[in-house]
Amino acid sequence: MKRVAIVGATGAVGEELLNILNEFDFPIKELRLLASKNSAGKEIEFRGETLVIEELDEHSFDEEDIDIAFFAAGGSISEKYARIAASKGALVIDNTSYFRMMDDVPLIVPECNPQDFSKHKGIIANPNCSTIQMVQVLKPLDDVYDIERVDVSTYQAASGAGNEGMTELMEGLQQIFAFQDIKPSKFAYQLPLNLIPQIDSFTDSGYTKEELKMVNETQKILHKKMQISATCVRVPVLRSHSESITITFKKDVDLAKAREILSKAPSVVLMDNVNVAAHNEENPSELFRYPMPLFTSNTNETYVGRIRLDLNNPKILHLWCVADQVRVGAATNAVRIAQLSL
Repeated sequence: MKRVAIVGATGAVGEELLNILNEFDFPIKELRLLASKNSAGKEIEFRGETLVIEELDEHSFDEEDIDIAFFAAGGSISEKYARIAASKGALVIDNTSYFRMMDDVPLIVPECNPQDFSKHKGIIANPNCSTIQMVQVLKPLDDVYDIERVDVSTYQAASGAGNEGMTELMEGLQQIFAFQDIKPSKFAYQLPLNLIPQIDSFTDSGYTKEELKMVNETQKILHKKMQISATCVRVPVLRSHSESITITFKKDVDLAKAREILSKAPSVVLMDNVNVAAHNEENPSELFRYPMPLFTSNTNETYVGRIRLDLNNPKILHLWCVADQVRVGAATNAVRIAQLSL
């Protein structure tokens, strides 16, 4: 039984952590919820008990009574408090980008690099949401065909910007249909009925920080300096990120075998029915099936489909994957990391 703390318990990821811990029946002896002064005193129900949120401060971990501390309150909070928690004996699982590229902090997706868990020194970083679902698909294919290059375009939901992002999308849709002007605050432009080809700030390279996260984090998780290029786009979807991925291997790819590999990959669901022969006017109930946010939201798996070989190069595979950003891309992966400690 573990004594667990959640820092940022009232945010989108913090709320989902509670759901996942309960769904996974994680063995909890005691649960403490920590948040800002504004949230202190609020009550949350968990497993039949009423828990009161405490204000996070420098002394929150003084009693050394926490085994696992999930941090989901922003990089500045992790910077200030995560090492304090770790120094008091807690295993910190950090959901922000602050520790991800530090050499002495493992960056873990349990389906891909569980061996790195033993290298932690009190802190483990949870990767970027769009990285997690991608490496879950890349890893099993790389083991067989040896990846040389990855080109990915993401279609990222408002949930990637937290509760504020989802709220802005919903309120913006209401304003549009009421013929009112939209004044975005969380996003650079209005998100409803629009696509924004920018997530995070731009760097001198012309890539955004979000795009470079996918490059650098993937290489760190898979322990491989493969070529990667990413284009990240915010789309007017509430939950679940989608990705179009082109993978270049060093070996020729057998399509049937690649599909079999993905069908057996941990935490991956193959949803790939584009049988044109079966889809005809005489059989209208036979729908094409491929991953969409419609199917993947509020699930704990990465869905993959539209798997096809390149028309010109047998070493290139194209596919489409979708996963719930708040769960697979954050809370679910964090809890799966915690399970490695059991």
